[in-house]
Amino acid sequence: MWGGAGEPADSYYQVRPECTDVPKTRFKIKPGKTLSVRKWQAVFVQEGSLHIGKTLRRIRRGGIHPSIRGEVWEFLLGCYDPMSTFEEREQIRQRRRLQYASWKEECKQMFPVIGSGRFTTAPVITENGQPNYDPLVLQEINLGTNSNGSVFFKELTSRGPLDKKIIQWLLTLHQIGLDVNRTDRALVFYEKKENLSKLWDILSVYAWIDNDVGYCQGMSDLCSPMIILLEDEADAFWCFERLMRRLRGNFRSTGRSVGVEAQLTHLSSITQVVDPKLHQHLDKLGGGDYLFAIRMLMVQFRREFSFCDSLYLWEMMWALEYDPDLFYVYEAHQCGNEKTEGLKGKPKSIKQCGKYERQNMRNGGKSAEGPLPISVFLVASVLKDKSYKLMTEARGLDDVVKILNDTTGNLDAKKTCSGAIKIHKRYLRKAKK
Repeated sequence: MWGGAGEPADSYYQVRPECTDVPKTRFKIKPGKTLSVRKWQAVFVQEGSLHIGKTLRRIRRGGIHPSIRGEVWEFLLGCYDPMSTFEEREQIRQRRRLQYASWKEECKQMFPVIGSGRFTTAPVITENGQPNYDPLVLQEINLGTNSNGSVFFKELTSRGPLDKKIIQWLLTLHQIGLDVNRTDRALVFYEKKENLSKLWDILSVYAWIDNDVGYCQGMSDLCSPMIILLEDEADAFWCFERLMRRLRGNFRSTGRSVGVEAQLTHLSSITQVVDPKLHQHLDKLGGGDYLFAIRMLMVQFRREFSFCDSLYLWEMMWALEYDPDLFYVYEAHQCGNEKTEGLKGKPKSIKQCGKYERQNMRNGGKSAEGPLPISVFLVASVLKDKSYKLMTEARGLDDVVKILNDTTGNLDAKKTCSGAIKIHKRYLRKAKK
């Protein structure tokens, strides 16, 4: 895959010259394999509907050209129905942009730094809702007046005791800022403070509207590619929101456990089936809970691949998992069940589904919580690939973590996906017995 001729994609995601320790990108734009601008335009019929099956196969073969990656992702993530027309999609786009602008304005009324081109990295209030007059806070919320932030605090305290939800949201903003400062900083894109601010704005608005999960560490890694690929901030927000529909369960905490732990339990079961000796070895080392794999699942392998290769991996994952009903499922959830009449699309054809989804449909490969995400099988594929090294060199959990960390920049995204599909098929077959 990587040895043939192809155009390097690094120029689309430039790295700062002083950052010499970033993983090398393996993905190349290959004529005849990568989904090109011409091939993408050719899959639309006159009114705008999309032959999604052809698109999925092309993405699996060679990924998506960086110049159209954002608009293709909007379909893969369920932002739009592939059978919709150009006009229908434009109406949806404009409606969503207005909705985002409304939410952002609501947030700005509570904290005027939102949308100002700045962001905060220090807690603006205490846990009981009182203003924090730390000099750094006053400096960060100073919006060009002589008040040095005092006007904001006067307005804040004049409203009386703050609502618990507002306190929680305001306490989250500085954590988002700290994470934004650490996210993809090797990229030239983030040398501009306006881009950092855009990332902070999107995550802050999302934290306000998601009453269940809010913001958790790791979400900045998931959101960052969206604002790089989609110029309009609202479009980037909705792409991120759709991605979080898939992943928010990973971040949901009950106080006693985190949602991703359920996937780790499934990972344990899968490894027991496909590589029982490796599972026994990991269990002896105290790693039978597979917590060492939590980062891979939480941020979807962002740390194991270069920036460009992680995008390639994501789009292959989504193409393999693709379900044409995604748009209707998400719209129904957003509108409320009482408003979903007329949203249901045409019965889906198995040809419109990704390969992984087709395997699930044919074999009934679903747990009580629904189908397992392909990311669980991707982790199993990485473990299988490193099985010999783990078996012979790991003498403790620290060794396991080190061996897996050493995979950074050394994994082949396409090979990992192919391995995941094989393990999934094998797991379904053995689970039936």
